[in-house]
Amino acid sequence: MVHEVDYTLYLVTDRMLMGTQTLQRCIEQALAGGVTLVQLREKYLDTDSFIELGKPVKYLCDAHNVPLVINDRVDVALELGADGVHLGQGDMDAAHARALLGPDRILGVSATNVGEALKAEADGADYLGVGAMFTTLTKADASYVSLETLAAIRDAVQLPIVTIGGMDERTIPLCGPCKVQGFAVVSALVGQPDVCLAAKRLKHCAMVHAQPVPSRLSGI
Repeated sequence: MVHEVDYTLYLVTDRMLMGTQTLQRCIEQALAGGVTLVQLREKYLDTDSFIELGKPVKYLCDAHNVPLVINDRVDVALELGADGVHLGQGDMDAAHARALLGPDRILGVSATNVGEALKAEADGADYLGVGAMFTTLTKADASYVSLETLAAIRDAVQLPIVTIGGMDERTIPLCGPCKVQGFAVVSALVGQPDVCLAAKRLKHCAMVHAQPVPSRLSGI
């Protein structure tokens, strides 16, 4: 499986919340501000439109040497040559996705409890997205995860964990003690008038509170 991925500040796109005129401009500013991983999330585009939207995004990420993962769509990720896929619990089975992606692409899986986390680990996930941790503008029907559950997931699995859901300069420090490896941010980045400045501030905060991948994962 994939290793040496920097999960510290993980951008998840949402064009409905953008403060910039174009998605490309938003991602360009976020990358300039220090984002370490980008997830292109488009729930309602047809396949061809998704691929066309993704081409310039892939170019930008490659130029900054930042991995690009695609939300849900393994077919789109493979067509774009993206670095991986992130799956929710209602998406393709993770074991099937791993078989399609092969061993070298990133596979992330959302988890809200220990059982889902353990299954994702067994199915070949490279990291977990745990949340929603706090109130979020991006998913009105989100299932919320307590800090206690986050800590239990951390104790149960050896995978890197990225928290998501209401992540900002106020909430990132609350998740840090649970020994997570990164923070996935949506509105606190894409919804800001100056995405680059927001990314710089969040990167500083995330670097303070993110923990290194546990030694049992890094082979030390």
